[in-house]
Parts: sequence; structure tokens; C-alpha cells
Amino acid sequence: MRITKISILAIAVIAFVGSAFIKPATHTNVATGKGFAVVELFTSEGCSSCPPADALVAKIQKEYKDQPVYILAFHVDYWNRLGWKDAFSSADYSKRQSNYANYLHIQSVYTPQIVVNGKKEFVGSEEGTLRNAIKAGLQKPSSAQIELSNIKTEAGKATLHYQAIDNGNNSVLLLALVERSAQTSVKAGENKGRNLAHVQIIGHLQTVALANGKGGIESIALPKEFNQQNWEVIALLQNTQTGEIIGAAKQSFPSAG
Repeated sequence: MRITKISILAIAVIAFVGSAFIKPATHTNVATGKGFAVVELFTSEGCSSCPPADALVAKIQKEYKDQPVYILAFHVDYWNRLGWKDAFSSADYSKRQSNYANYLHIQSVYTPQIVVNGKKEFVGSEEGTLRNAIKAGLQKPSSAQIELSNIKTEAGKATLHYQAIDNGNNSVLLLALVERSAQTSVKAGENKGRNLAHVQIIGHLQTVALANGKGGIESIALPKEFNQQNWEVIALLQNTQTGEIIGAAKQSFPSAG
């Protein structure tokens, strides 16, 4: 069969038009949530190097208030023996910091220390490093989600509903009861005579075992100093094998009255 220039042109046109109706094969990674940054500060009122780190996370808290950046200040207890007992401190928070030392393969713990998304640690007053870590976290879509709803307070307890999505079978749910701000006049130790301001102080940390995609209702005991305006709940999904935070959310308490 003889093929002319006109027939070649016609074939090319038909092929082009036909290709417009054929969907090309694609390979995409489907994420279940947007990026986030969980900033865990390990600090102490007995540590003279800690106030700059406390001030830095307070600054970050204001700047990122409308973004999924979650600040959690864990006051460790191992400074208490050196002259000042930090009223916000707990042995449980010191243990959490030690667990990160194992996850991240560092030889010892220190204050102030920041861990972002359970994956990167550095000195808590390093502003540039913190900003870069937050930027990286916000740019990486999360692989899992945690949703909180129907939070209520009654008889000294808070109850809330939670739903985990795509969290896998090697994760736990951490519910942190967080005091948004507080001040302390330090009477002894390395910070003697200073008035220290704190933000996002962990008042209680509760662990909930999870299966993949599990939801439920959980209750949290409230402290005597609790008021609905100055407290919130931050939820974390954490991989128990690597320490990585794979999902996060927060829930404010309803206004009183």
C-alpha cells in the first residue's frame, strides 16, 4: 500500500486525538494528612541554660499559632536534687527523655534538649536548627492521623473521643494534658531570684494502647489548678519501634458557662 504525506498527517492527527482520551499510568503516594511538627522541649527550672530555650519555644508558639506546630514542655526531675524542686517536673518525663536517647542513639541526656517529631534532637536554644526542623516537618505529609472530638469536663475528669487512622499496629496514642502558660519565682538553685515564664507545660501524659485504626473514649484526671481557658489536650501517635511521631492533633476545652 502506498502511503502519501497526506495519509501520514492524518494518522498523526488521529493518534494525537486518541491519546487525549487515554489516561496515562501514574504512581502516587497517597498521604492521609498534612505535615506537622511536634516540638518536645526537655527543660528544668533548676537549669540556668534552660530559660533561653523556654523563651524560644514561647516565640515559636506565637508565630505558628495557626499552623500544626505542637509545643510540649517536659520538665525533668533530675535537676531537683541541686537546690530547687521544679513543681512541674516528673520522673516520667525524665524517663521519656531517656527513651529518646535510646531511639536516637545518643550517649546521654541533657537540658535544654529539643526533639522534633521523635526523629531529630538538638540543643533547645538553637533557633535556626529548630526552625529548619519545623519547616521540614510541615513539608512532609503525615502517614497517619489522629482525630479528637466531644471533649467534656465533669467531676474532676475530662473525657474525649479519639479516632486513629492508618497508624499501623506498632503505635501508641499519647494524650498530653497541657497548661498553656505559667510563671514561677525561683527561690534557690541556678536560677535563684529569677521569675521564669513557661508555655505548653505537660501536666499529665497518658498512654493508650492502639490497634490499627482504633477509636474510643478516654478519660483524663484534671489537676486542682485546672481551668478550661488555660489548658488543652494534645494527642500524639508514636511508633513504638522507632520513636517517630506519625500523627498529632490538639483539642481545646469548651468555654465555661
